[in-house]
Amino acid sequence: MKSRFAVLALCLCCLALWSFLPKERKQPITVYLVGDSTLSVKETRAYPETGWGMPFVYFFDSTVTVDNRAMNGRSTRTFLEENRWQPVSAALKAGDYVFIQFGHNDEVSTKKSYTTEADYRANLERFVSEARKKKAQPVLITPAARRKFDAAGKVEETHAVYSGIVRSVAQQQHQVPLIDLDRKSQALLQQYGPETSKKLFVHLQPGEHPNYPQGKADDTHFNELGAREMAQLVLAEVKALKLGLADRIVKRPVK
Repeated sequence: MKSRFAVLALCLCCLALWSFLPKERKQPITVYLVGDSTLSVKETRAYPETGWGMPFVYFFDSTVTVDNRAMNGRSTRTFLEENRWQPVSAALKAGDYVFIQFGHNDEVSTKKSYTTEADYRANLERFVSEARKKKAQPVLITPAARRKFDAAGKVEETHAVYSGIVRSVAQQQHQVPLIDLDRKSQALLQQYGPETSKKLFVHLQPGEHPNYPQGKADDTHFNELGAREMAQLVLAEVKALKLGLADRIVKRPVK
């Protein structure tokens, strides 16, 4: 009987000591955001225009650095031609993430940033390949929906072809994680409806804001509320995909 008590005491002692051992620390990582104006950091003169990458930085604990390299007006082609991707690729290290969201500027044939469908696919594949070579995790994101409704009040698809290419690349490149922000944001806009959805974008009356004295009606770029909504859609998909990054999301205390 005494030996049983001795074993039990020893076990309890070990458990107590184990609880005081330092827990394994998470290695610091960087989450790079590459893309266009819908997620980029804005200058003060553009406010209230807000990229979804701006609120996104606040979702994670201190082991995560969000490095937003997205830039207004850029496509996959111009991002490469202007040497914006190459420093990201060079800086990547094992465990890092690269969130890749282009399409708004690639798909418009009248823009200087226009990228053919074939080149768009090839550029996305390059981003994925180079990230993986550095043992980083690429995450492909379809472009956020523009605010467009038909006469019946049904949201219309505005990125059908180029979003389809993103989905195809994600599937063909050995199941690269895909965040289908196009479809998720379409669903969100439908919930808001044709009129109320204006509250997510830069819609201003003349004289309403000093940065836009003539007013503005922009159905592509988000205000603070819209950017936060988009960032939360991305965060929800990070959790749904069970990415390792999800373990670094800030845990809010339960009230």
